[in-house]
Amino acid sequence: MSATPTTPPPALRPYLTARHDLLWQEADAFAAEHVAPRAARMEAAPGRVERKVADLMAARRWFAVTVPAVFGGLGAGHVARTVLVHRIARVSAAAAAILQATLIPVGALLHFATYEQKGHWLPRVADGSVLLSIAVTEPLAGGHIGGIETTAEHIGNQWVITGSKIHIGNSHLAGAHLVVARTAAAGVSTSQALTAFVVEADRPGLSVSDHCAGLGLHGFSAGRLDLDHVRVPEDNVVGEVGQGLAVAQSSSILYGRPNLAAVSLGIHETVVDTTTSRLSTRPRYQGALSDLPVLRDRVGGMEARLRAARILAYQSVHLLDQGLPCDADLINAKYLGHQWAVQSAQDAMELHGANALDRDYIVQRLWRDIQHTYPPAGTGEVQRIRLADAAFAEDHIQWSERLAAEAAWARPDPTAA
Repeated sequence: MSATPTTPPPALRPYLTARHDLLWQEADAFAAEHVAPRAARMEAAPGRVERKVADLMAARRWFAVTVPAVFGGLGAGHVARTVLVHRIARVSAAAAAILQATLIPVGALLHFATYEQKGHWLPRVADGSVLLSIAVTEPLAGGHIGGIETTAEHIGNQWVITGSKIHIGNSHLAGAHLVVARTAAAGVSTSQALTAFVVEADRPGLSVSDHCAGLGLHGFSAGRLDLDHVRVPEDNVVGEVGQGLAVAQSSSILYGRPNLAAVSLGIHETVVDTTTSRLSTRPRYQGALSDLPVLRDRVGGMEARLRAARILAYQSVHLLDQGLPCDADLINAKYLGHQWAVQSAQDAMELHGANALDRDYIVQRLWRDIQHTYPPAGTGEVQRIRLADAAFAEDHIQWSERLAAEAAWARPDPTAA
């Protein structure tokens, strides 16, 4: 894998401005200087949470790439967000996961928080003093939002939250968590039964379990939060009471899914680059492995999938930046981007032979990392159901369109350099 800065491929030109080009180069240079030297250490110590890379990204205000300048952010939009996550993921999917995991709750605040809440939280995200997580998934309900059992009870001028959340990205780095809890009695429609709260990490009663390394993404924490009668003021409600489902769903579609498409794309590119490099330099039969038609056929399939995934990832967020309805496109980018990267990673494992089974071999890391882009923001089955809704014209809520008006004032000028 090369961490050398590159220029965007011509196929992406319709979606990139001069500002995106500069950000592309900046991200590649950052990955080469700061991420690549740490990648091996992150892999060798999977039980350790990587904090320095987060600090370095925060210093560049990347956690606020979609946050308007009035709140200290870059105000660069969704294509810019994809550029950053994609280019970092080429070198370390774990480092890219740290970035993308905070961008999801940031999106929720942008769309649902009051102006005062934005003024309090977003500048702190922008300067890196507070990272965020979004806490929806639960031990029994999994990703089924309607099955959330964490409760929030309104007592006096406070809310008291009790329950557990699991697989929470940046659980050990976040200074605050966006927690979705049940605020209505059983029998109330899910669309009105949930509420989102900002819960500061130092609130009494909130505990974070020790970090346990997963199959891949070593250095990234995705842990468990336990809330035992955690009290938060009314001002910590994000959106209206009963609007938690909207907060969670819109954040997943507009931020979670394109973020994961970008992570998958970065992994996919490195899978292909690593494989072509090996086949080109491995001697065989008075030539190289890359001369064998049977292997070129496999690589051709990898390249076809990669090119298609790249277009889907960037086209969908370009539509989002334009304020056009594109929920199904964002869903499709995540679904196919993951699926195609998994296919290519499996091909790479076979094409690299027994070397791919070595723990410190990059292809093994890539194969393990890509598994982590399947469950979050909805499994493949969930994505296909949502795409079927679109096919039958039953996708009645278009979050990309509904929230376009709120986001328009933060949208980058397409003519800006």
